[in-house]
Amino acid sequence: MSEDELIATIFAPLAGPGGLRLEDDAALLACVPGEELVLTKDLLVAGVHFFADDPPDAIARKALRQNLSDLAAKAAEPKGFLLGLVLPADWQEDWLRVFASGLADDAAHFDIALLGGDTVCTPGPLTVSITALGSVPQGEMVPRGAAKPGDHLFVTGTIGDSALGLKIRQSSEADQAWIGGLETKSQAFLRQRYLLPQPRLGLCAALRAFAHAAMDISDGLAGDLAKMLRVSGVTAEIAIADVPLSAAAQAALAQDPALIETLLSGGDDYEILAAVPPEKTALFEQAAAAAGIPIHCIGIVAAGTNPPVFRDNAGQVLALKLLSYAHF
Repeated sequence: MSEDELIATIFAPLAGPGGLRLEDDAALLACVPGEELVLTKDLLVAGVHFFADDPPDAIARKALRQNLSDLAAKAAEPKGFLLGLVLPADWQEDWLRVFASGLADDAAHFDIALLGGDTVCTPGPLTVSITALGSVPQGEMVPRGAAKPGDHLFVTGTIGDSALGLKIRQSSEADQAWIGGLETKSQAFLRQRYLLPQPRLGLCAALRAFAHAAMDISDGLAGDLAKMLRVSGVTAEIAIADVPLSAAAQAALAQDPALIETLLSGGDDYEILAAVPPEKTALFEQAAAAAGIPIHCIGIVAAGTNPPVFRDNAGQVLALKLLSYAHF
């Protein structure tokens, strides 16, 4: 297929009204009075963010969901997205149709439409770029850097599953012992958590109403917490026992206690970290429960500018080699 045929037959059916059937050079999106736009972009590269032989529909869904997680952390409701697709020279039409099918399914599920983008061919690896647009009532976006002393720190879901799922997928010799000690269903759960993030969009209203600060946990809890506290000019101490872990992650940790560093700093969680003032924590918990989103308090923000500290069950400071995943 030519590029025009590719767009018209595979991606145009995904376009919303603002996408103008993907027949123009740009999209047209109406600005709603009293609302502000929130924009975010993530790049995914084969061999870096996903395996080239991952299911194409799963690659598409992960690319979209990573961006939706960023919008959720800003308490923004999704409005549309742009897709940049860099295809390797040996791309196949069947692969692309499955990719588009996964993208269409998630776009429908999260009620967000394709607005446009670009498709090119490269001698390099497959690369997917998504720019997502969301909106919030004016002045109600939840920033990263507004945590205050006394705020309670909450995280959604469980931490570290995706990083363990990646280790299982890589299956290095050093990891064979603990992987072999896990039940098959635990391995499958961790693999799925790596493959398919769960953006916490249902928490948007609660974040707008009750949170001082929020961000999505994409590079690892330890590193992302450090980022939030640093830009807020505060600090915190976290008891590792208070970090929520899935049953599968707990089983892996029982096999190899050294995995605690992977759990805290491995990344790809796509959960939400939020700072909530103490007088609003009960309301925040009630709102999260009503939305069906599990949350856990992991600590309290304190005055000071030292990096956050993680303490083990004996009260000793855990020395992490790396706080988070880093590209550079």
